[in-house]
Amino acid sequence: MRRTDAKDHAIGITIAVAYGTWLFRTAKTLGFARDEAMYFEAATSYAQWFRLLGEGAKKATERATIDAYWSANHEHPALVKGAFALSYLFFHEKWKLIADGSQSFRLPGMMFAGVALYVTYLFGARLYSRTAGVAGAFALALMPRVFYHAHLACFDVPATAMWGVALYTYFEATQKRTLFRAIVFGLAYGLLLETKHNAWIFPAVVLPHAIWVYGNERGSWKRRVPLPLITMAILGPIVFVALWPWLWNDTRARFEWYAKFHLNHEYYNMEFFGRNYNSAPSPPGFAPFMILATVPTITLVLFGIGAWPWLRRAALYLHERGRAVLAKRPARLAPPRDGELLLLLGLAAPIAVFFLPKTPIFGATKHWMPAYVALAVFAGRGFAGVVARFRDMADKNLRSLAVAAVGVVVFLGPVLLTSHSHPFGLSSYVPLVGGTRGAATIGLNRQFWGFTTQSLAPYFQEHTHPGETVFIHDTLMSAWGSMQYEHRVRADLRANTWNISESDLAIVHHELHMFVAEANMMTVYRTAVPAHVLEHDGVPIITVYSRAPR
Repeated sequence: MRRTDAKDHAIGITIAVAYGTWLFRTAKTLGFARDEAMYFEAATSYAQWFRLLGEGAKKATERATIDAYWSANHEHPALVKGAFALSYLFFHEKWKLIADGSQSFRLPGMMFAGVALYVTYLFGARLYSRTAGVAGAFALALMPRVFYHAHLACFDVPATAMWGVALYTYFEATQKRTLFRAIVFGLAYGLLLETKHNAWIFPAVVLPHAIWVYGNERGSWKRRVPLPLITMAILGPIVFVALWPWLWNDTRARFEWYAKFHLNHEYYNMEFFGRNYNSAPSPPGFAPFMILATVPTITLVLFGIGAWPWLRRAALYLHERGRAVLAKRPARLAPPRDGELLLLLGLAAPIAVFFLPKTPIFGATKHWMPAYVALAVFAGRGFAGVVARFRDMADKNLRSLAVAAVGVVVFLGPVLLTSHSHPFGLSSYVPLVGGTRGAATIGLNRQFWGFTTQSLAPYFQEHTHPGETVFIHDTLMSAWGSMQYEHRVRADLRANTWNISESDLAIVHHELHMFVAEANMMTVYRTAVPAHVLEHDGVPIITVYSRAPR
């Protein structure tokens, strides 16, 4: 295990900035998801509160004012939506650096994506080498589902980033057991709590790890006391409440509401092998298969290469320790490194939740994305191992070329797959299952959130008339309004989401449970022939029906 230095931080920041730039430049072509539209509205409300606070108005801290502005969309904590609000307030309204309000709302999510890559690099560089760190960051960046979610004003990539930060700061606190590092971790955990409820399962990562590390400690009592767990328990809740104004009043009752909302979350619809799931129990193989079907296969292979040495050593150690206990003698093998144990726990916990019978699967892959930080670090280690083999086999004068060639061979596929997935990231599947077309054939979900409506803009521009009404199906009305305001779709079209019979055109977002809506369109318009079909890799994503010939 090596120490990181200023050069490592520079490398990590460079990767983060490059990825953020890529995201920023491609965000304009991506339509607004349903959740984003609600968060735009919430962040606009919060921005007004921040404006009052900045002006020094005393009423900003009064309960009536807080409730007026912070009651909007309070099912998630304040850190990320607060970042949306501040970005909008400064970059869009005050400094005029970002022309579109939506882009300013989305910017913090892209920055969190950069943080996720930065901490992935640091973890890989700290445990293994700079090569492993860079490869790990690339492996995380070049997952099509991560790339899609990294554009959004949503919480899943920020939760992934803060999960990685909490994991890394906890690891550092166990390696250098100072009060300062324990406090840093406690604050990081508080920020994870303030990001999303993924934080609730984080203790399932650190508690068994702490038992392993501190339970085997034979040093002074200062080294045997798990300070990180203490600071997590104290500082985490303090940060959580302090940064969320909605909790400042009726704290207990409001936290109970927040917890119950997520513990009893309604089920949405998700297709899996041709069956629509919208109630418990969820299929137990959903998470493993979706990881296999959406994470680039080469990344999973590299993960296996990177994780196998530790798993093998851990199995040998446990076997030897068991024999030693029976023989009443000391174990002859040293225990495997705890850093890899922490990574495996950090990978397993977010995925394990989806083996519980009542866990809704409506988010497809986004809800276990925090696991991908650890997966990517192991993939980086696997890449570094492969590179070392090729370097050793190559002629001394060709070693740099050999390393570059391995990098191209490994990452060219993920680069092409990720680039090609945009702006249909939720329709992207790896070649192992036949890509988008193969996934549709075996009955995997094509999309959700109604975000693909913007991709119909060229058709609307050429084939509609001013004042016509479009039934926008799964697109939120406020999302449609934002697209019109920013000239992403024709501003002279009207929209409704309530009555197909009062429309001139109707769109259907293809999900298994949406077939009734499509049948209704055919009935109302008295035609089974679509006016237009938007496809991705030959798979229908949105179909447009028209009352009159086009």
